[in-house]
Amino acid sequence: MKKLDLKKQYKDLYNPGAKKVVVLKVPKLNYILVDGTIPPNIPVGDAPDYKNALETLYGLSYTLKFMLKLREKNPIDYPVMPLEGLWWTKGSTKDANVSRKQPWYFTAMIMQPKPVTAALFTAARRQLAAKRKPAPAMLGKARFATFEEGLCMQIMHIGPYSEEPATIAKMSAFALDNGYKVHDKHHEIYLGDPRRTAPAKLKTVLRHPIKKK
Repeated sequence: MKKLDLKKQYKDLYNPGAKKVVVLKVPKLNYILVDGTIPPNIPVGDAPDYKNALETLYGLSYTLKFMLKLREKNPIDYPVMPLEGLWWTKGSTKDANVSRKQPWYFTAMIMQPKPVTAALFTAARRQLAAKRKPAPAMLGKARFATFEEGLCMQIMHIGPYSEEPATIAKMSAFALDNGYKVHDKHHEIYLGDPRRTAPAKLKTVLRHPIKKK
């Protein structure tokens, strides 16, 4: 059985250093995505949309993993990739606004290996709906799509999510000093499980698309 290690294959995307901001080009990748909203002054983890989006994403991702692992022809095995999120507020995609006085909008997403196709995704959604009663609340809102960010800056943030603004400020200063303009949506990749990892040891890739001024 063929085994894939996507985090190793895309090491530059999923394991940047924590000391300095780097620039890289992010290629086209396949994802399952779910959109939602975080109401003001509600912790992200308690927001119904976010909890339901994660249930849907992981349910579909593991269904696809086992569909590919158990198929008769050319079976493959691979670890499910980390949870990722695009974040923005109304009228601004330039950074992750830390104010909780207005809604946050998000796209939660998990990268999929190349053997996952739109047809296989549709089959996985049917299978998950049939096996899990009730079906995940946002199953019908999940979509399979190619996502290409292009030129980006990124850095590893180590520590609590609440301390991300300092790392984001470092990224903003880097962009300003090097003649870049940020655009599109703030991107985070969660490499640690906050239920099992001490806040000081959490690792989160912070990424943002950029272009020359």
